[in-house]
Amino acid sequence: MKIHITLKGICLLVLGLISVTVQAQKISYTEPEHEDTKRTNFEIIGKVGGNFLVFKNNRNMNDISVYDADMKFVDRVKQTDMDDRWINVDFVAYSDFAWMIYQIQKRNIVYCMAVKIDGKGKRITEPVELDTTKIGWSANNKIYTTIFSDDKKQIMVFKINSKDSRNFKFTTLLYNSQLELKYKHRLDMPMEETNDFFTDFMLDNEGDMVFGKYIKKNGSELITDLRIVTKAASDSQFTVASLKTKDVILDDIKLKVDNTNKRYIFSALYYKQKRGNIDGLYTAIWDKNTRAMMREQEYVFNEEMRKLAKGPESNIKTAFDDFFINNIIVRKDGGVLLFAESSYTTSRGTTFDRFGYRNFYNNPWMTPLNYYYYSPYSSPYNSFYWDRWNYGRGNNQNTRFHSENIMIFSIDAAGTLEWNNAIPKAQYDDESDALLSHFLMITGSEIQVVFNMYERRTMLLNNQSVAPDGKITRFPTLKNLDRDMDFLPRYGKQVSSKVMILPCFYRNNLTFAKIEF
Repeated sequence: MKIHITLKGICLLVLGLISVTVQAQKISYTEPEHEDTKRTNFEIIGKVGGNFLVFKNNRNMNDISVYDADMKFVDRVKQTDMDDRWINVDFVAYSDFAWMIYQIQKRNIVYCMAVKIDGKGKRITEPVELDTTKIGWSANNKIYTTIFSDDKKQIMVFKINSKDSRNFKFTTLLYNSQLELKYKHRLDMPMEETNDFFTDFMLDNEGDMVFGKYIKKNGSELITDLRIVTKAASDSQFTVASLKTKDVILDDIKLKVDNTNKRYIFSALYYKQKRGNIDGLYTAIWDKNTRAMMREQEYVFNEEMRKLAKGPESNIKTAFDDFFINNIIVRKDGGVLLFAESSYTTSRGTTFDRFGYRNFYNNPWMTPLNYYYYSPYSSPYNSFYWDRWNYGRGNNQNTRFHSENIMIFSIDAAGTLEWNNAIPKAQYDDESDALLSHFLMITGSEIQVVFNMYERRTMLLNNQSVAPDGKITRFPTLKNLDRDMDFLPRYGKQVSSKVMILPCFYRNNLTFAKIEF
């Protein structure tokens, strides 16, 4: 049998192959808007009603930019009532609307307000007052913090009054997805030590609040005690239980809610002696149903792991000393994936270790509280929210920021370390850390890892994937990359199953890119 292939057929075949390739890594860019520069605050709201919404703040101007499915500009909607000393805004986005929860100050009163917006960035309800706080000064940090559950059916707004250093007063307001108030509680949190600190705060799918409370003895940066604090949705008091029992020193504790298996997971790197080298990985799992410790384990880093983690400025012994856990992903089967990344700074030939690096960031969890109301999320390092004062860190040209290898650990439901692997990279920048680090995106069974890398003196966006068995695949440079665009992957957001939005700098302008896998 003879097969006749015409020129037209060849062209169609080639075009078909090209379309498949482009579809796998399609990038669409927004056009620069003259109001938006590197000094613009922003938050990617998400995909609402078929459009992509981005909140932007330029001094006293607050707007929502609307882009269509191809990232073409549709509208810029001014938020007029936020002109009164705007403090902060949070968003909870759904498929057809989003809640905008924002804080403004009028005289000595801070108002926490909420309004529903549609896919065109327009308000479809009148603003509603959720709570107020009387203060005696002009607020710089946000007073109210908004957290919500993974399924977005539970939303909590809370504030903490730390005027009495021995007894913090919490006010929590729990809402459903329609922002109907379910419970409002005022709770006391005894602070036995002046060195008491909190982890991040989370809300599970049943409306229960959870966070960690820990102590750092004698002002040390290392944690010698950890307790789990929970508050059931209808409870008017906290339940506190001791979590850490083993004789190790924890560092930079991360918390994750496992809604499928009704568990809370704490994880940290650990030392065995003060100012020693990182020895391994610590995890503790709290069972919500039994209200008891389900499992507490230590995983010692062996020589093979250290060789994978080692960067150009470290040796086998110090391989993990600059690593920070920045992502915990829970599997449906009860297993856990942990991502840790090496981050440090150098200045005039001096390297900051993890203690100096942490202090450089001025993480609010790592310094004693010295103001009456505070937000646990006021550090840009721990949020997707971009802060213009973060960019450049004062433009200190004497400081070089480094972000290097990513280590991945897979722990099964029984607590066994199944595998570990590394994504090698070496990033640095003298101006700020905005272009460094990475972004994770879950696409089906794989996890896409996106980050910048220098190629022939040009910083280009790279993509590698992590398979369930730990296999790492490095893909060619993303198609349709504009070499004039500088991507900020750490501030990206996944907006659908296979689409992410990344902020970019085009010369001195802030723009956004949609990447489809």
